[in-house]
Amino acid sequence: MKRWSLLALLMVLAACAPVPQRAGIPTLWQGSPNFNDRKPNFVIIHHTGSDTADHALRTLVDPLREVSAHYLIARDGTIFQLVDERARAWHVGESKWGSNADINSSSLGIELDNNGDEPFPDPQISALLRLLTDIGERYHIPRENVLGHADVAPRRKTDPSRYFPWQRLAEHGFGLWCDPPFADPPASFDAAMTLRALGYDVSDLDAATRAFTLHFLPDESSTELTDRGRALLHCLYQKSEF
Repeated sequence: MKRWSLLALLMVLAACAPVPQRAGIPTLWQGSPNFNDRKPNFVIIHHTGSDTADHALRTLVDPLREVSAHYLIARDGTIFQLVDERARAWHVGESKWGSNADINSSSLGIELDNNGDEPFPDPQISALLRLLTDIGERYHIPRENVLGHADVAPRRKTDPSRYFPWQRLAEHGFGLWCDPPFADPPASFDAAMTLRALGYDVSDLDAATRAFTLHFLPDESSTELTDRGRALLHCLYQKSEF
């Protein structure tokens, strides 16, 4: 009886296993053991734009909305996993960072339950830091590759908003940051080239500048890069590991 029960269980598990993706033309399948799962190299942080986690969850699992993320963190710190980390979630849309124009395929997406006009509560950020620590231990994602949605899609997005505590994340090793005072950049300093070197898509320089300012100087209202912004940009470039 135990043998038949085990056999039945194995058959059920086999039926649930994902079907290998193969060519659309006739081929001979000869499976190789020499492979592993695709490894994410970025973490993209979002805010949901919703007033409740329940509303965000309904959106993220609605097949008609065609949007998802690997994780959603509620205001109280509850972490929901929505997509297997090995799978490609639909969380950034049209985006670019450096030469990478398909961020969805190389990233994990984390949504924070926040309407965009409010501070992020401490239990939520504490949960985010725990999740980032866990992800970092498993994938060794470079600290500069923890980014906001606005960084990789500056024409379209402004999340995770000016309230997001990037400095606190950087203190725990996630994301770049520089504390003032900032040294003046050299006379030859080219802000557009440096934004591009960091990863920003400067095909729309105004959008890239706004995204940079939102991330690193959220207290500034200028749509142009100020002297303070230029000095900070130079400092960040010096701290990067490119």
